[in-house]
Amino acid sequence: MPALSLAGDAPLPRVLIVDDSVVARAVIARLVEGSGRFLVAGVVGSAAAAIDFAARERVDLILLDVAMPGMDGLTALPELLAIGQGARVIIVSSSTSQGATATLKALALGAADTVEKPAAAAMSGNFERSLLDRMERLSGGAAPPYFAPVTPRPARTAIEPAAFDVVLIGASTGGIHALSVVLRDLPASLRQPIVVTQHLPSSFMPYFTAQLTTIAGRPCEVATDRMRLRPGHIVVAPGDAHVRCVSTGEGTGAVRLTRERVSSGCLPSVDPMFASGAEAFGARTLAIVLSGMGRDGAEGARRVQDAGGCVVVQDAESSVVWGMPGAVAALGLADAVLPPDAIARLLVTGQRA
Repeated sequence: MPALSLAGDAPLPRVLIVDDSVVARAVIARLVEGSGRFLVAGVVGSAAAAIDFAARERVDLILLDVAMPGMDGLTALPELLAIGQGARVIIVSSSTSQGATATLKALALGAADTVEKPAAAAMSGNFERSLLDRMERLSGGAAPPYFAPVTPRPARTAIEPAAFDVVLIGASTGGIHALSVVLRDLPASLRQPIVVTQHLPSSFMPYFTAQLTTIAGRPCEVATDRMRLRPGHIVVAPGDAHVRCVSTGEGTGAVRLTRERVSSGCLPSVDPMFASGAEAFGARTLAIVLSGMGRDGAEGARRVQDAGGCVVVQDAESSVVWGMPGAVAALGLADAVLPPDAIARLLVTGQRA
């Protein structure tokens, strides 16, 4: 009989812990079960054992170390996601210190989140709170009613890529993987400038832009004030400022950086990017909202729609967290609700299927 929650009305999320350290496995298992919010379904010491376990047992969350003998965690990650039947993977490793390339690689491969693992003696306090908070957010059960799956608004019957002068993309939790899928499938023939606001700290940005350059096969830079938007180039909001679009005439533009407070509380925020894009480019604005927690982007999406532009959001099934895209869809602002690979096809051909 499955373990029930304290309320007695739902099973506790099942957790698989993967770490080659016996001590780390024991401490993390104690923290997880001690919270009373999760059930430790399995504890294994290698990536191969984790793959075997996930193939046999249902789990909701996988806490995965990176540096392990034999197959490392990043190598195992795609297979774990493939056989995990929707399990969310949180990388728990000393390799994911702030700004580390391992962090972004893990997120690009599909990890839902990362937590830096301290020495076993320090696995309490901040680490415990951070880990449990991420686990709670990623296994929060049913989405709130206003995030229920919805049908895209029927106003637009076709989306023609050539009709847009700029592509604006906003994302947060789970968004790096989705963004990677979208960008890697874009051909060099797509010449619109792409502006990205991804919720990440400043220290990640050099690694993030380098990664996007490789994935997309096109130049990618961290935005600077007054930077011009160039055809086929990607501009990414820095971790400590909003990106705002301004028109420089005849379908061209530039970015301005600002740091004012916004309603979402995010810095950078998707809302100023979308709202300013709508003002600068009007109906020739294409806004895309990928996986992320919260409602950042919903206000800006309304401005895009009011200006006659187009809004596309990631679907619930492929999203790690259907917060940001779900909020836009629930307001009736989405012209299309699609998985990332279909969004890429839409950008190229205008076809939703």
